[in-house]
Amino acid sequence: MNRVLEGVKPERLWYHFENIAQIPRCSKHEEAIREYIINFAKEKGLEYRVDSIGNVVVIKPADSGYENKPTVILQGHIDMVCEKNKDTEHDFSKDPIKLKVEGDWLTADGTTLGADNGIGVAAALAILEDKDFKTGRIEALFTIDEETGLTGAFNLDPSNLTGKILINLDSEEEGAIYIGCAGGRDTKFTMFVSEEAPTFEETGLEVKLTGLKGGHSGLNIHEGRGNAIKMAARILFELKKSVSYKIASFDAGDKHNAIPRECVFKIALNKNAVGLAKSIIESMAKKLQNEFKIVEPDFTYEIKDSNLPETTADFASTEEMVNLLMTIPHGVLMMSAAVEGLVETSTNLAVAKLQDDIFEVLASHRSSIASAIDWVGDMHRAIGEIFGTEVEQDEGYPGWTPNPDSEVLKLARESFKKVLGYEPEVKAIHAGLECGIISEKCGGLDAISFGPTIEGAHSPDERVSIKSTQVFWDCLVELLKDINK
Repeated sequence: MNRVLEGVKPERLWYHFENIAQIPRCSKHEEAIREYIINFAKEKGLEYRVDSIGNVVVIKPADSGYENKPTVILQGHIDMVCEKNKDTEHDFSKDPIKLKVEGDWLTADGTTLGADNGIGVAAALAILEDKDFKTGRIEALFTIDEETGLTGAFNLDPSNLTGKILINLDSEEEGAIYIGCAGGRDTKFTMFVSEEAPTFEETGLEVKLTGLKGGHSGLNIHEGRGNAIKMAARILFELKKSVSYKIASFDAGDKHNAIPRECVFKIALNKNAVGLAKSIIESMAKKLQNEFKIVEPDFTYEIKDSNLPETTADFASTEEMVNLLMTIPHGVLMMSAAVEGLVETSTNLAVAKLQDDIFEVLASHRSSIASAIDWVGDMHRAIGEIFGTEVEQDEGYPGWTPNPDSEVLKLARESFKKVLGYEPEVKAIHAGLECGIISEKCGGLDAISFGPTIEGAHSPDERVSIKSTQVFWDCLVELLKDINK
């Protein structure tokens, strides 16, 4: 393996991260990375435990003289969001992530990097193996399937943990300490589509929308980034004002927690209307380019003639599909009145796919207020009732209520100040963290979360600052020292 960060500090963190990057670990497919952690524990002579859902706890016993110091739980998740650009050849089930260094940034070649949460996992492993770093008992908890359902946290066996201090290593901003997060819920719409065969007078057009940033549906939702599904819906809605057409295919988005950055759709239309349709589509696409030129400078489109499948949606179903996508909301719904700059409630129109006679649409909602999650869920259910679709909603996950009087927070503020040279920010985050769920499972924990600067999580633009990772490591080490004084 060609190590692109060999010799870069913190060396053991980067050593483990580069190893982790070689291991396929999409959500719900964590077998290989779990085996890596188990083998690590065996090689280091550390006790480990695996619960029935597949979470791993690796235990570093208290060093001599530190037996009465507090037990600390270090926690990260071992799965990653697996996203790639359409033109990138990469099989996430077997191919390693191709790492690239660009100045101060570590990124990947056309795929997600997995710094979320590979950096946190690597940091925990580096702490566990450091025999010269004297501490009380450390319990490193590695959870599965955080990205698609928080399955590991929800099904955690708390009997494997004894600590009452939880340090979550899954945040993405240097100099920030997180003490609260949003809860969430998903809504899936299923529309049954009436089909018909194309006529001899019809031909096909394919439209591709690419180059959008995408990104994390919580952390980036307030930035006004383009949503490929909403853009496609606007193009199709504009087109139907002047041209009759039928949707032959529609494919956008893959993950509930990623803003969709690409969309490909095909339409069937009369051959005589092709010229007008191309003109309208191009005109609307150019309007979108102008509308999003600041936040989405790389947004582009392609319109080309295309073959048609054996069947398409009929005219009535096509109109229902377009109107549904136009109606489902996307973006920030409410800002927090309690915390300046914090998104309180949002929704992400995440996935839309036409497969045979089934049109499925997935939306993901977040809020720091439980009743607001119910409101957004009910809003989507009402939309489904209007359009006559089936509506499925999961139970969702709870938020993490901030505790500004936390003892570990007080220690962390002092520890971070020594490293940073300034007061760290104490914040809540508009994203799902496992802290609230794990704390509840364990009967109440004193918890904080922090991490290095990571940008573009959940998209192929994901990158992590190398310098910030050193700062993150120094803050973690300093905090553990202060806990063990």
